[in-house]
Amino acid sequence: MNRARSDAAKRLFDLALALPALALALPLMVAITLWVRLDSAGPALFRQQRVGRHGRLFHIHKFRTMRVRSSQAGPLITVAGDARVTRAGRWLRRTKLDELPQLLDVIRGDMSLVGPRPEVPRYMALYPDEARRLILSVRPGVTDRATIEFRDEERLLAAASDPERAYVEQVMPIKQRYYLDYVARRSLAGDVGILIDTLRAVLGRADS
Repeated sequence: MNRARSDAAKRLFDLALALPALALALPLMVAITLWVRLDSAGPALFRQQRVGRHGRLFHIHKFRTMRVRSSQAGPLITVAGDARVTRAGRWLRRTKLDELPQLLDVIRGDMSLVGPRPEVPRYMALYPDEARRLILSVRPGVTDRATIEFRDEERLLAAASDPERAYVEQVMPIKQRYYLDYVARRSLAGDVGILIDTLRAVLGRADS
């Protein structure tokens, strides 16, 4: 299958899963919206600029998990025990339900269900030129192997004396390898496997 047909098949795959998933998740998303609004002042959704396919900037959507003023003024890195995180936010981040609004980003075409996680411009600029070009040749994803591997990233960074430095020097190089491997080997069958493993990881985390 040539690359154009492969991209079209992946887009159809994304829509075939994301549209019914959004419909099924709507009641839960409404409940989360009310909880977030009642738990702390501010909007239910959080928008942040990320780097998308071919370097195009877009706004990723999540349920807000931090207090509004502190999230705007604080560091980009979030660690376990971060005082900026709300009560609702702690549960949402642990269960990964804060990521549900990204189904809208998938439907809009800014993201795919599976692909390299989109970085903020500041961190994407740190990748080597060729690695950045390859990673940005595909749509960023809601999940991937790096997401599964670093599902406890906040706890890992909380143990570092300098969380941002640990992220840049220790976590990012490993994520880069996962991203490049995905770009080189991507397939719909591989995406299905990643989605299944992601659900297992999320359900296991929710039960713990």
